[in-house]
Amino acid sequence: MKDIVQGTILTVAMRWTDRLIGLVSTLILARLLVPEDFGIIAMASLFITLADVFFDLGVYVTLVQNKSPSQAHFDTAWTLGLLQAALAAVVLFLSAPYAAAYFHEPRVEDVIKILGLGLLITGFDNIGVVNFQKEMRFGQDFIFMFTRRFSGFAVTIIAAWMLQSYWALAIGTVSGRLVGLVCSFLMHPMRPRLGLSKVREILGVSQWLMARTTGGYLESQLHRVVVGRRDDATVMGAYAMAGDISAMPSTELLMPINRVLFPAFVRVKEDPQELKRVFLIAQGVQTLIAMPASAGLALVAPEIIMLMLGEKWLMAVPFVQIFAVASLATAMLSSATYLMITLGHVKALALFSWAQVVLFAVLAFVVFPAFEALQIAWLRLWVSVASDVIFAGLLLHFFSPLRSIDLARGVLRPILAVGAMAVCLHALSTFWVSPSPFAALVAKTLIGAGVYTSTVVTLWWAAGRPCGAEFYLLNAAKKVLAKRTDPPPVNAAP
Repeated sequence: MKDIVQGTILTVAMRWTDRLIGLVSTLILARLLVPEDFGIIAMASLFITLADVFFDLGVYVTLVQNKSPSQAHFDTAWTLGLLQAALAAVVLFLSAPYAAAYFHEPRVEDVIKILGLGLLITGFDNIGVVNFQKEMRFGQDFIFMFTRRFSGFAVTIIAAWMLQSYWALAIGTVSGRLVGLVCSFLMHPMRPRLGLSKVREILGVSQWLMARTTGGYLESQLHRVVVGRRDDATVMGAYAMAGDISAMPSTELLMPINRVLFPAFVRVKEDPQELKRVFLIAQGVQTLIAMPASAGLALVAPEIIMLMLGEKWLMAVPFVQIFAVASLATAMLSSATYLMITLGHVKALALFSWAQVVLFAVLAFVVFPAFEALQIAWLRLWVSVASDVIFAGLLLHFFSPLRSIDLARGVLRPILAVGAMAVCLHALSTFWVSPSPFAALVAKTLIGAGVYTSTVVTLWWAAGRPCGAEFYLLNAAKKVLAKRTDPPPVNAAP
């Protein structure tokens, strides 16, 4: 468990450094560019990522799952990844005109072609860097990520200042991928070669991973595809920006934790009770942290948008609020996906993802063909909530040691505390007129955090202080404080 805690701290730091760079970039670019510029890039990125995901063979996950992969496994995985990137780049180049026609935006065509080049560059990355995650060497993973991300950020800002155009975002993306390619070979000694000797073994595991990844992407992005077709680039820019901002409090906390949990789940998968214990701790901690973050963002969205992006972005406020609530629901079962992969139920995950895609597509294209951006956002929210309930049932079915009461214990106190926080902040907005957005943000943040924390602690104490997420976090905090207050060794240097 110590490895998980240390890895989680490093990975959270890595992820939040990445998001801090992204946040600073967004704050600067929001002033230099307009929502229309972001909309053009968002349209192109949807198509780029769709091609990338559609051809994704899941080779990285396959290597992490394999406890003792040989060099032949790495060579085969690298070769498959390169073929995947090359095929995706060719498809993107040929289909770019059709994508531009779909979005009714001719400027998207050239952007897709340039971003497709960046996708091809990534295919040449040294696959040896997967060992940073597999062997839980998250410090090296942090350096690799930071170098690639910061270089893209620097180029993007300089290009935006010089060009005042959406091309700055495209140029920065390609530059970051190129730096990532160079760093991958500088940081890891592995030199992969072309080879397909383990192709059957890898594809035998990854075929359902590919189906699941593609379905998962469509499930999470199909609503943007619909909005990009039905609304103009300005609305699409606000919609996409809202999605990115609303994901930060929950996803940016959960993804790094899950990155650590996946290899940790693999290590203990032969012991069902230990796997259950690790999962429930992870689920409880994630829910305890991510739910108030998402709910809090929904409650302070007007102030956040005004201060971060400026008045021209206020149209994004309702989108941020809806997406933040959707993230709140998803936070409760974030680590369950990795538990299902660890248990080998990738096929079930793939089928479930595609079922969500079909459900949303039928509703958006057949039942409600006239829905515009705001209505599509609400539709996305209700489909996500219904899907989370069904997924909880699937998890209980496939992992028999887990019971519904176990899941309920991990989410009940955070849900009640979020409700108390929402009531207090609504009352604050009703009876107090803030002199400025900044003052409102500070007051809401402090009061919301205080109400949430005190409610959780009170409910936990009233429940008899069970050994759940609160107990785990309290013990972890005590250990950190104890280390800081311990006297130095007798033989320590003065």
